[in-house]
Amino acid sequence: MKITSAEFVKSAFSEKDWPRAPLPEVAFLGRSNVGKSSLINSLLGVKGLARTSSTPGRTQALNFFLINRRFHFVDLPGYGYARVPKSIREEWGEFVTAYLANRERLVLSIHILDSRHDPTQLDVQLSEWLSAHGRPALRVATKADKLSRNELRRNLRRASEVLGAAGEPARLVAYSAVTGAGRDEVWRAISEAVAVSHPPR
Repeated sequence: MKITSAEFVKSAFSEKDWPRAPLPEVAFLGRSNVGKSSLINSLLGVKGLARTSSTPGRTQALNFFLINRRFHFVDLPGYGYARVPKSIREEWGEFVTAYLANRERLVLSIHILDSRHDPTQLDVQLSEWLSAHGRPALRVATKADKLSRNELRRNLRRASEVLGAAGEPARLVAYSAVTGAGRDEVWRAISEAVAVSHPPR
């Protein structure tokens, strides 16, 4: 997909802050510091649009970005080991769950994992939750350039088995924000989800 415009819209800290424009939304979610912001910036070919940080849990709100004036990217707070009080972590969990469960404009959830590590129990729970709630999802394994070809193949196979359901392995897309590997495949899934819900005029 050709990116003609990409702009930050707002940070939403409650449901009343969600954009009201009737546009499809693609959500990015994963463990804290798994590379969500880097993935978004890489997909858009823009440096610094989504803020990256070495500090886990830096994204504390739902951040909305308007892409080509046609759909939104939504950067969700990371889950896991965020360095914030437990009460705030629990509040984020309720906030994010409400968005994922109730947002009618959500057409695709991009579940991001680190290709260097096995999926955590939280990763498995999120994958099962999205499936149980009928939310279309694409699993993307980031930082693929940091592994050898054999290591990557082995890790993807193991993650696919862990995240699979009913004996069927899950599909994962290996992605590198450095080399751009996997970019076309991710964009293909996004374009198809947006087109189905919001066909071009």
